[in-house]
Amino acid sequence: MNCSRIKTALTIAGSDSSGGAGIQADLKTMLANGVYGMSAITALTAQNTTGVTAVSEVTPEFLEQQIDAVFEDIFPDAVKTGMVANAELIEVIVERLTFYKAKNIVVDPVMIATSGARLISENAVAVLKEKLLPAAMLITPNIPEAQVLSGIKISDKNDMEKAACFINRTYGCAVLLKGGHNINDANDLLYENSGITWFDCRRIDNPNTHGTGCTLSSAIASNLAKGYDLKQAVRQAKEYISGALSAMLDFGKGNGPMHHGFDIKSRFSEDKYDKQIFMKEAEDKN
Repeated sequence: MNCSRIKTALTIAGSDSSGGAGIQADLKTMLANGVYGMSAITALTAQNTTGVTAVSEVTPEFLEQQIDAVFEDIFPDAVKTGMVANAELIEVIVERLTFYKAKNIVVDPVMIATSGARLISENAVAVLKEKLLPAAMLITPNIPEAQVLSGIKISDKNDMEKAACFINRTYGCAVLLKGGHNINDANDLLYENSGITWFDCRRIDNPNTHGTGCTLSSAIASNLAKGYDLKQAVRQAKEYISGALSAMLDFGKGNGPMHHGFDIKSRFSEDKYDKQIFMKEAEDKN
């Protein structure tokens, strides 16, 4: 790969100290997808596979300084946003992305956890709807988040299509409505330009799914940065997610992370045991 041609992507999200989600998952995903990743952190969290024990949000001023530092030196080819817990931080993100005329903005509207727990305030949701979603090229809500954004209760495939259509027409952005949550298996719906594309995917029997939303949106942003159109960017991102889940990484006592580096193979990634096997095979050939 010609290093001078590597594309760049910025993630604006919270930090996950256990490395499975948030900024850490985003940067791993960007690297695995051939993109140079950069970050602006919205919050620090103390968490592991069993849950979050503490959160410390950054100030709006510091978030602005992080975003400026990136754009003024290495302009990103794509931007992904994740967890942003309060309205003031969302305001800063929208203002700075608008100021720099950022492109290929992918918003993971982290509002409601898979468990159903609300993650941001009502005030922050209002600002998210009013300002951040209209600035996005694509948003990637899960079923509970799509219900909040559309006001439509989603119980089946038809409801997914209605909700995605409503969100697209209301906020002017493309929508990747993620299946799951016991609805439509692992199939996702892309709604753009009044057109519907279904991405069918087999459900992988892996209980360790921590960070799947962060990883998917970061993979899509990476593919957009590399010049793929939206459908292909989503298709490749879903293939990457399937590979990361199929690797069956099993860390921690709770909902563990995926293996973001499952497809990275190099002499530097080998552990001692792998290297011994490699050297033995080389000796046998000689």
